Amino acid sequence: MISWTAVGGVALVELGMALTPGPNMIHLASRAITQGRRAGLVSLSGTAVGFLCYLLAAAAGLSALFAAVPLAFTVVKLAGAAYLAYLAWDMLRPGGRSPFAPAQDLPPVSDTRLFAMGLLTNLLNPKIALMYAALLPQFMDPQAGPAWAQLLQLGGVQILVGISVNGLIMLSAARVSGFLAARPRVVTAQRFGAGGLLGVFALRTALSRTPVTS
Repeated sequence: MISWTAVGGVALVELGMALTPGPNMIHLASRAITQGRRAGLVSLSGTAVGFLCYLLAAAAGLSALFAAVPLAFTVVKLAGAAYLAYLAWDMLRPGGRSPFAPAQDLPPVSDTRLFAMGLLTNLLNPKIALMYAALLPQFMDPQAGPAWAQLLQLGGVQILVGISVNGLIMLSAARVSGFLAARPRVVTAQRFGAGGLLGVFALRTALSRTPVTS
């Protein structure tokens, strides 16, 4: 059984990741603004299935891979840290973009395609791959049971927080977009806050220990 400290740590990390502009946020906000909340909810269901795919894959193979090839974790860790640092710079640099100013000329598409786009956007999202490959293992404890069981529990926390945050963002996207359009200083503060948090995650990932693999 994982500890409440691990639950809180994963929840906070996922909260920071979910609030950082990325493919999922931009896709869901764009669809909700251009095609309505129902389209956003269909896209969100695809995103949820994408999270589940990552969770099952992690529980089935990541711990075994890292146990057999420790170098694999080091490579993933450093690549993830570099990617997070790049995202942080992309947010902090002059001209960085807020996720609540998405393109508003997207053509309407069917529910099937909305679901597929939400699923693929999540599966191809480097932030989510990083979460399951390098961040979740940092909260595992050798005394808390098998690695796969801990990954399932920690992944469940991540999915709950991720879907909740993305759902709230999607449902409020149109209102927030209009609010921020007239308040450029708020947009700037949001960019710097998210970028700074992402920079902290980059440093933490680079300095992280080898995950539990037993």
